Amino acid sequence: MTPLPEGSSPRIGEDDRDAAVRRLQQAYTEQLISHEELDERLDQVLSARTRSELVSALASLPEEDPGTASAIGAISGRIKRRGAWRVPRNLKVDSAFGKVRLDLSRAIIEHPVVDIELQLGTGGARITVPRDAVVDVEGLQTTWKDLRYKAPRDQRPGGPRIRISGALGFGRLEIRHARR
Repeated sequence: MTPLPEGSSPRIGEDDRDAAVRRLQQAYTEQLISHEELDERLDQVLSARTRSELVSALASLPEEDPGTASAIGAISGRIKRRGAWRVPRNLKVDSAFGKVRLDLSRAIIEHPVVDIELQLGTGGARITVPRDAVVDVEGLQTTWKDLRYKAPRDQRPGGPRIRISGALGFGRLEIRHARR
């Protein structure tokens, strides 16, 4: 979970709650907490309404694996990822003047939810997601150009949820589902 400024504690969604449950289960599996403590903390997580209540339920657990977050940046030039690359849980992409091409269609996605934060100046971006992915662009702000995304009519359940947030300056973002 991303740290928030002091005094703010927004409401949580089901994805946040699910991630907290997984962390507790992992801690129990690794014998970091007892069965009684697991039950108590699960009650806290399942009744939590805000981020601070989740943080409280996860207190004293080790931090999540740092391999679940990654950043890619470029001042100019092209950022390109394709093929069988491992997609982290949180991916931050910064590009001032170049093009961004992220192809997740054959990527290794180990997390049910992937957050991609884009900070793009000029230049466009294209993201290809798996055919069964669910895409959420609610957290994305566009300044000059628009977003091109049309959810498929025959959406299949069971794919990863790709949440795209951040800000686009003067470039266009195109999101499309893989055909195969």
